[in-house]
Amino acid sequence: MNITLLDSDTLAGTSLKPFQELGKFKSYPLTSTEQVITHSLGADVLITNKVVLNRETLAQLPAVKLICVAATGTNNVDLIAAKELGIAVANVAGYSTPSVVQHTFVLITNLLGNTHRYINDCQQGQWQQSQMFCRLDYSFNEIAGKTLAIIGYGSLGKAVATVANAFGAHVILAERKNHPVRQGRTEFYQAIKSADIISVHCPLTDESRDLISAEELSMMKPCAILINTARGGIVNETDLAHALAENQIAAAGVDVLTKEPATDTNPLVSYQGHNLILTPHIAWASEESIIRLVKQISLNISAFSQGESRNRLV
Repeated sequence: MNITLLDSDTLAGTSLKPFQELGKFKSYPLTSTEQVITHSLGADVLITNKVVLNRETLAQLPAVKLICVAATGTNNVDLIAAKELGIAVANVAGYSTPSVVQHTFVLITNLLGNTHRYINDCQQGQWQQSQMFCRLDYSFNEIAGKTLAIIGYGSLGKAVATVANAFGAHVILAERKNHPVRQGRTEFYQAIKSADIISVHCPLTDESRDLISAEELSMMKPCAILINTARGGIVNETDLAHALAENQIAAAGVDVLTKEPATDTNPLVSYQGHNLILTPHIAWASEESIIRLVKQISLNISAFSQGESRNRLV
């Protein structure tokens, strides 16, 4: 079995031995649009994290029998075309939950405690100039007692709720916008109006695109913190930058953007205020998370070679 990994750099140097043990394996650090066909020729199995495999490309790769997406989201693969061409597609879910949850609370605790500002001050020598043993230049607030609204209550949302409860937060679950309110949920607009912290964990779909824009931001408390470790496009970036600049909300922590890698023209990239922490789509990528990812992909390939269905989307 010929196995080709199209973007090994996205796996951060993690051992690829599990793939090597399954067949003839080759990998490319990255694959551009122009290189996809050349890099994929002869492969029975293609592994891609973010390389796009569209209908036109797949039609030129008759040898491919299985596509393994090195992620949960599969928007980079044309699933309809794959099905029509008889190509199986498998993804991996749940591997990054501990990593994403941890990063979510890194953003929350840094913003509530202004930790990033205090670290910068220490690096700039401000502590040495203090008149007392500590510095109290910026506010420092606790999670305990805060209302934390979760948008998207899958495995990630549930794990965030568990940690938030451990911190002593009051957790509420936002219902889908303009949907009947299920038991245990809070109507969407009521949830964002009452929340001190809002954490987004839903997928990007036509329904969730621009889920939070100027209207929703204007409804939030002035003390509210918004966290997005889900997908770019769920939060309107121009509207968020404006809300932060005008102090409509207190702060935001963002790990994902509509266009990645980021561009200099993105309003959140160019924003200079202290009430935004922007990280480069790293929430998923702990070392442990990527090791789990590689292992799960190898199990998907092994199952396929034995005629079994595992994590199959097509």
